[in-house]
Amino acid sequence: MFDWLFDGVGWLIAWIYSWSNDYSIAIGAMAVVVMIVITPLTLKSTRGMLEMQRLQPELRRLQIEHKGDRQGLNEAMMKLYQEHKVNPLASCLPLLAQMPVFILMFRLLTGLTYRPAGSSGFEPRNLDDSSELYLSLVGKQEMRSIGLDLAVQPINVMRDDFARGLIYAGLVVALALVYLVQQRMVASRTVSPTMSASQQKIMQYLPVVFAVFQVVLPTGLVVYYFVQAVVRIGQQAYITKRFYGNDDSIGRQAQQASAKAREMKDDDDKKTKKTEKTGQNEQFPSKRVTQPKNKQNSPNRPSAPRNDGPPKRPKPPQR
Repeated sequence: MFDWLFDGVGWLIAWIYSWSNDYSIAIGAMAVVVMIVITPLTLKSTRGMLEMQRLQPELRRLQIEHKGDRQGLNEAMMKLYQEHKVNPLASCLPLLAQMPVFILMFRLLTGLTYRPAGSSGFEPRNLDDSSELYLSLVGKQEMRSIGLDLAVQPINVMRDDFARGLIYAGLVVALALVYLVQQRMVASRTVSPTMSASQQKIMQYLPVVFAVFQVVLPTGLVVYYFVQAVVRIGQQAYITKRFYGNDDSIGRQAQQASAKAREMKDDDDKKTKKTEKTGQNEQFPSKRVTQPKNKQNSPNRPSAPRNDGPPKRPKPPQR
C-alpha cells in the first residue's frame, strides 16, 4: 500500500550514495534530512508547550475551585484554552510525526540488507535495480563502512567475537552519551509542577535505556540514530537561545509560572493533609484507659483501709 513511499525514500538514499559512495554518509545524510523536515513541528510544539506552562497557575486555581467536579473542571479548562488560543495537544506533534518516520527508516535500512531464506547474499528492497547503491549490495554478505559491518547487530558481534564487538559496543555507548547530553539540555530548562524528583530522574535516564536497546538493531540504524541525536543537540541549543534568551522570553515566563504552580500544589497538598488529619482526630478521639500513676484519689471516694499486718493481741491484766 505504501510501497511508493518506501520507493521514494529509497531513491533519495540511493541518490545520496551516488555522490558519496559511503553507506554511513548516506545514512547520516538521511538522518539530517529527517531532522530538517520535523524541525518546524518541533518548534511549533515547543511554543505550544511553553504556552501551556504559562497557564499552569490558572489551571491549578481551577483545579482547586472545581475539586470534586470533574465535568466543571473540564469545561473551565477548555474555556481557558480558548481564551488564550492554546492547543493542549500541540506538544504531541513531533512524537506523532516521528513514529511513522521511525517505521519508514527501520523498514528502509533493514531492507537494504534483506536476505531471503536460502540466499547467500543481499537482495535490497525499495531500490532501483540500476542504482549504484543496489549494485553495491546485491549478492554481498556485508555492508562495510567506517570499519563496521552495518548489516549486523552489535549484540551478535559481541557474542561471536568479544574483542571485535567492542567497537560496536563503543558506538552504542557513544549514542547513550549523546542522548544523555541532549536530555540534560532539556531538563535544565524544564520545571514541572506535577512531576516528582524521582520521576524527573527516570525521565532523564530513559533515553539512555533506549540507547542500550540499540544493540539488537542493525548497526546501520545505530549510525542513523547517532547522527540524528547529534543534530538534535544543535536543535535544542537553538530552542534554548530562541525561547529562553532573556528574562522576558516565553521560556522564562513559563519557568516562573511552573514554579508558581508547583508552590500552589504543595500548599494545597499540605492543606489537604491537615484537613484529613483533623477529621481523623475528631472521628476517633483518644481515650485514656489506664489511670495516671500520680493522680490522687477523689475526695468523695473512700480510701482503702490501711493494712499494717495482723492485729496485735491485747496484753493480759496484771495480778
